[in-house]
Amino acid sequence: MNAVRLHAFGPAENLVHEAVPAPVPAAGQVRVAVAAAGVHLLDTSLREGVRGPAPALPDLPTVPGREVAGTVEALGPGTDPAWLGRRVVVHLGFAPGGYAEYAVADADRLHPVPDGLGPAEAVAMIGTGRTALGILQFAALGPGSVALVPAAAGGIGTLLVQYAKNAGAEVVALAGGPAKTALAAGNGADLALDYTAPGWSAAVRTRYPDGATVLFDSVGGATARTALGLLAPGARHLVFGWSGGELVLTDAEQAALTARGITTQHVLGPAMFQRVATPDPLRTLETRALAEAAAGRLRPALTRYPLAEAAAAHRALESRATTGKVVLEPGLRPFRRKPVGTASG
Repeated sequence: MNAVRLHAFGPAENLVHEAVPAPVPAAGQVRVAVAAAGVHLLDTSLREGVRGPAPALPDLPTVPGREVAGTVEALGPGTDPAWLGRRVVVHLGFAPGGYAEYAVADADRLHPVPDGLGPAEAVAMIGTGRTALGILQFAALGPGSVALVPAAAGGIGTLLVQYAKNAGAEVVALAGGPAKTALAAGNGADLALDYTAPGWSAAVRTRYPDGATVLFDSVGGATARTALGLLAPGARHLVFGWSGGELVLTDAEQAALTARGITTQHVLGPAMFQRVATPDPLRTLETRALAEAAAGRLRPALTRYPLAEAAAAHRALESRATTGKVVLEPGLRPFRRKPVGTASG
């Protein structure tokens, strides 16, 4: 089979598309003919040799990729034969193997792909979708809410905008550049602004003089500092990333926020799972995310790349040149031009 392998930690160019033996499913596993594999920012960190939240760096050489969708075409010993031939999607956890034409997965982690949902959309929801729904548990959105969403044309941001509108909230979407703000507006944002242009904060104050009630903060840095000044008393500041640099508040800034009743909460990890009252919180969020997409309430945005161009996908993701969820597709022919996302970071 063809796969993308990493032989040495470092830049995106270290991702090599090459022929390797197909994996063999062990007991309780299946082998999936991959139609779509998700690309995550964590993949780029691991490629560089930065462990981040992963328990350890992978042994080299490795096939990256933690989210796949496709068709079950082989079973390991003792695996339920009912899975054979089914369309499935699975989050592999921290185990790599997704950037390939075939991947193995534990059968108990599989989800059937709902009717009407394509493999790329399913991949987006199994990871990005479950994270978005986990974050939204802390937002308490409804009529009268004003949601401020930086990176609103990204994979998570797109879903946050859509969910907030479905809940009856007003949405201020921040994105980098006119193309991305147009995508955010197309997803229902009431006010879509380019946060790289001057004057965006004044536009928010004019439209919503009482302030926003929740800030979905995946950016941090200067953007988050400005956005905090746009919040209403008692607002929520939900932190789940810092792509623009970690936000470090001075004692005076923190005291001012506290005086206004604004609370900051880091919502990834254990805090998110404690809100899901089931024995398997991750699987519960995955199931909910797939159901939301199948019902058409959430529509993941995608930027698609051929499997052979995984290095280009990593470079584009790191430079914020993509919109929505980045997906590798083994069946997609290699580009001879700059790839364009199919929808809305």
